[in-house]
Amino acid sequence: MKDTVQKVWEFFVEEAELSRDTPMDVYYFGNTKEVADSLSELVIKGVKRGTTSAVWEYEHYDEDFPRSNEYSIITDFDGNPKCIIRTTNVLHLNFDEVDETLAYIEGEGDKSLEYWRDVHKDIFSRVLPSIGKSFNESMPVVFEIFETVYVVN
Repeated sequence: MKDTVQKVWEFFVEEAELSRDTPMDVYYFGNTKEVADSLSELVIKGVKRGTTSAVWEYEHYDEDFPRSNEYSIITDFDGNPKCIIRTTNVLHLNFDEVDETLAYIEGEGDKSLEYWRDVHKDIFSRVLPSIGKSFNESMPVVFEIFETVYVVN
């Protein structure tokens, strides 16, 4: 029987001696099964230690920006919990200010800045029109750096 998100969270909170009311988020990376499942594996392996989002999406959906020391359960596309991450740093910058170091931290593809720019330009160009925005090189992004603190067995 697969672990549920709630069971994994309750176990982790007890093991880490956190307060039972410690907030957490639940999500998967990407927007397809193939991407979500492969990125969750990169997080488990410690290769993917960062993620980038458009500021405009947080604003449009009235969501809180990530903050340091917050926890998230990363799932596969089907919602099965894979691991828990803790945000260690949140950077607000423009798309064109993301550098080689941050691209490497994000850990996708060949980890190069060129790969990071190509993939994110493609994603933002497809997603942003649905909220009335369009990609540009100076658009504001949020770069979240995290560490994997628990892996579901």
